[in-house]
Amino acid sequence: MNKVLKNSWALFLGMAFIMMAYGFQGTLLGVRAVQEEFTITATGFMMSGYFVGYFIGAATIPNIISRVGHIRVFAAFASLSSLVILVHSVFINPFIWFLLRFLTGISMVCIYTVAESWLNDRSSNKNRGSVLSVYMVILYGSLGIGMFLLNFSTPKNFQPFILISVITSAALIPILLTKKKPPNFKKIEAMSLKELYNSSPFGMVSAFFYGTIQSALFTLLAVYATSMNFKILEISIVTFLLAISGAIAQFPIGKLSDIYDRRKVIIFSSFAAATFSILTIFVSRQMYLPDGLATSKTLFYIFFILFSFCSLPMFSLILAHTNDYISKEKFVAAGAGLQFLFGLGAMGGPFLCSIAMDMIGPNGFFVFLFLFHTIIGLFGLHRMKIRPTMENPDSQFFPMPQTITPAGIELNPGTEHIEEPYSDKVKEILERKGVKYRKESQKDKENTQFN
Repeated sequence: MNKVLKNSWALFLGMAFIMMAYGFQGTLLGVRAVQEEFTITATGFMMSGYFVGYFIGAATIPNIISRVGHIRVFAAFASLSSLVILVHSVFINPFIWFLLRFLTGISMVCIYTVAESWLNDRSSNKNRGSVLSVYMVILYGSLGIGMFLLNFSTPKNFQPFILISVITSAALIPILLTKKKPPNFKKIEAMSLKELYNSSPFGMVSAFFYGTIQSALFTLLAVYATSMNFKILEISIVTFLLAISGAIAQFPIGKLSDIYDRRKVIIFSSFAAATFSILTIFVSRQMYLPDGLATSKTLFYIFFILFSFCSLPMFSLILAHTNDYISKEKFVAAGAGLQFLFGLGAMGGPFLCSIAMDMIGPNGFFVFLFLFHTIIGLFGLHRMKIRPTMENPDSQFFPMPQTITPAGIELNPGTEHIEEPYSDKVKEILERKGVKYRKESQKDKENTQFN
């Protein structure tokens, strides 16, 4: 673990700043949109721009990294993200914000891909699990911290936008000053959607619908809370609870899926999340009224934590379930396919959820979540009647961030075996001697010594 932190501290620190800015930005824009009296549908449309950009960026980033390298790509798109957030404060318009969110989505997927491919290059079979665990803690922890920054200034002012830009720019400093050499980018082999569907119809369909859920959940939660007259501190608390409780839930629910039938765990989690989403509506009652008249939010927080606990580990469960039906060599390609479907569903999530909120009111947010979780659960029950459960000794649950890219999926210890990398010092010795670098085999390690 110490070696992991020593070799990758600059990248971890840079990603911590990026996620703080990202968490702050998502909450800020949702609150500001309500205060600027954007319609709920316009807000959902604006927020969906991020996932359109994320989806398109995911398809184009491998070629960009191959041409110009990791450090330049990270610097360029972090700078773009820093610039874009400032433009939000100048042009207050849903359509312009949609375009800006589109650019933010492209920037973030590029940043994630660079970070995760870099970490994968720094990892070996012995420490890939540790690297991914540290990465997850930093992502979720920094995301939660960023959401609390909303309390330092009112969203109506321009100062919060400047602070986000400053934090994003600060992420460049450790990355650009590191002496570690960037890795050679390795493109992920594709797996056709037809082959993926034949391997796991439930995994494919549930990944699509879960993308719809996740995008609406993370982008419109602050809009819901603002519409319910939550104070700025209360909005920070509820968004923080979403990130942290979901991260904590990964391990116990994942452990259950390794012990019991994984599909049953996914179905149970889906129906439980649907149930808790309805219960949050019942306990919300008069929360939107002014102080002295509003009902307590305690039960709301409790049921929302339970909802997050059941819902947020589901992408990792879906990925592990899909791996139950394929060979180990296809794990990464299948993960890339699921990410494609997740992104496809995510593009429509905020817009569809905003329509539900426009028709029903703020609690249309939880009605939307109830509906799509129920669809996943019902389809899972249908698939269990058609196809028996399969035992795959190579498949095991491992927690994954919701933002994971195909490059990051390779950090899963259950994926295809990789050879131990040379140390940076050994690479330098080889380069000075004119020896072309290649991955070291076990036989090489036994017969070769370096002074």
